[in-house]
Amino acid sequence: MDKDITIRLAQQPQADALLGRSPLAALVGMLLDQQVPMEWAFSGPWTIAQRMGADDLDAHAIAAYDPEAFAAMLSEKPAVHRYPGSMATRIQQLCGYLVEHYDGDAEAVWADAASGEELLKRLKALPGFGEQKAKIFLALLGKRFGVRPAGWREAAGGYGEANVYRSAADITGPESLAKVRAHKQETKAAAKAAKAAKPAGDS
Repeated sequence: MDKDITIRLAQQPQADALLGRSPLAALVGMLLDQQVPMEWAFSGPWTIAQRMGADDLDAHAIAAYDPEAFAAMLSEKPAVHRYPGSMATRIQQLCGYLVEHYDGDAEAVWADAASGEELLKRLKALPGFGEQKAKIFLALLGKRFGVRPAGWREAAGGYGEANVYRSAADITGPESLAKVRAHKQETKAAAKAAKAAKPAGDS
């Protein structure tokens, strides 16, 4: 991972700088990116590092942390997530998996992936990463971090396309963040309308 990457996901300089230099922070930010605004989710890794008295996240340290104490730390105001307890569990599960399978090195998940398909498979194996989250993170790696194994765009599906505003992978500043947010709202509204148009009993 190129250490001079400029990321604008948290819209907060120190939090974004951490995402740009720390593979684990990027993974944890992606894990947190659900049911809260994107900037809140991607600021989480910096907040956690600060509360652990470090300038980066360490998978070994997080995996070994007392679960109750870790949940309490994420719950401190301002909370790291709307659901800090369940997210604390997920982050520890993710770090435990990285320790077990990659010796705690998050970058090893993608460093030697031979193809987009292989990388997608590795990401989907991570705790807390379903199909959609894995595809968005794959697109994020390709578009923002220069991690581009053969076929990465295809493996990321619609999120891998160029010149779209669909996910965290497409954010380069406040303007693109607003466009991605608008796209998400349109998608949600369309899904709601489709559900409402369904005849009763036709489920």
